[in-house]
Amino acid sequence: MGIITDPISDMLIRIKNANQRKHRTVLMPYSKVKEVILNILLIEGFISDVKTTGEGIKKELSVTLKYKNNVKVITGVKRISKPSLRVYVSNSEIPQVLSGYGTAIISTSNGMITGKKAKELGVGGEVIAYVW
Repeated sequence: MGIITDPISDMLIRIKNANQRKHRTVLMPYSKVKEVILNILLIEGFISDVKTTGEGIKKELSVTLKYKNNVKVITGVKRISKPSLRVYVSNSEIPQVLSGYGTAIISTSNGMITGKKAKELGVGGEVIAYVW
């Protein structure tokens, strides 16, 4: 396998592909940023569980996808800010995803948080991804 230039995009694509194939779990290489994003998805109810397995270079994240009555909870994911094109917003420009049914993940000075939380705190930041 080659070098991954955008690990967050890779993570989102793995989740999207596993979700389309109705897999129960998906594995991916570990990183703190991925773990934080996955914990946001867990809190927001998009996934069932996140576990860290392995040690050192073999460390992986195991994500348990969520389904309701055999229907996938995540219907779409979109990477917004990429390494080649960063997208920043002020707190007044924070987007509402799918009329509030989706979640925007924003990287702020307060850490990685949802768009809703960023609005409450009155902070802007880099728009990482949309999940709905």
